[in-house]
Amino acid sequence: MGTPKISFEFFPPQTLEASFRLWDTVRVLSPMQPEFVSVTYGAGGTTRKLTHEAVTTIGRNYGLDVAAHLTCVNATRAQTMEIVENYAQAGVTELVALRGDAPKGAERFTAHPEGFASSVDLIEALARDGRFKIRCGAYPEPHPDSADTLADVRWLKRKCDAGATSSITQFFFEAETFFRFRDLCEKEGVRAKIIPGILPIQGWKGAKRFAQSCGTSIPTWVEEAFASEAAQQNEAPLAHDLCTKLCADLLDGGVEDLHFYTLNRPTLTGKVCQSLGIAPDLGLDKVA
Repeated sequence: MGTPKISFEFFPPQTLEASFRLWDTVRVLSPMQPEFVSVTYGAGGTTRKLTHEAVTTIGRNYGLDVAAHLTCVNATRAQTMEIVENYAQAGVTELVALRGDAPKGAERFTAHPEGFASSVDLIEALARDGRFKIRCGAYPEPHPDSADTLADVRWLKRKCDAGATSSITQFFFEAETFFRFRDLCEKEGVRAKIIPGILPIQGWKGAKRFAQSCGTSIPTWVEEAFASEAAQQNEAPLAHDLCTKLCADLLDGGVEDLHFYTLNRPTLTGKVCQSLGIAPDLGLDKVA
């Protein structure tokens, strides 16, 4: 098992309490020297301003490379490229280019009549701009709007051919899910780096809802594990052990990068990194 590069995803706060939680998370995890961190867009592009503020503040105060999420939702091309220009002026050099989820109340994504029609369209424009490292999304299991995984892989190849230099996957529960996807990507000619996205389970009910909404399959054994009497009383040890094993299996299979969806909660992510020996002891309490 090698020592991977790690990265973290945060989301922009919308309340004072959420702000304190974000900055506490960044403070705790930044000493782990992540390769980069990313900051999400709200559904339907609802947090554009908050995302910009979080991206620039993290970069300025913590010296981290911050990749700002950028979507095609509810914006014209001109408005999107204005956001891009503001990021460039603020010193941001990395973007995660995504189509984005449908706005609240809409069943499916519909492109703005004057906007970017797809993630490929957006990536092509960013590549022509030439000032950013471009990352994109990848789906080891079928995206809710996709016919199957092969269609997702071929779409990923189009994104990489358009200018994305790496992709970050949706989360999954078993390493074999990622390995099958990686093998299919190689077969289809995807050469850009594929970074597995890891979701430390902060709460099983929420993680289960999240999985169901984004098409991530839930293995029976995971359901049964969280239904056990021990997990009912305290999910933290199980969540820690499952996430640590998943990461260890990925590293044993040749993975060199891990991207953690922190949900703006640092402790479980930090403990997993420490258990894997890829982060310093930051004084986090031992898992109960």
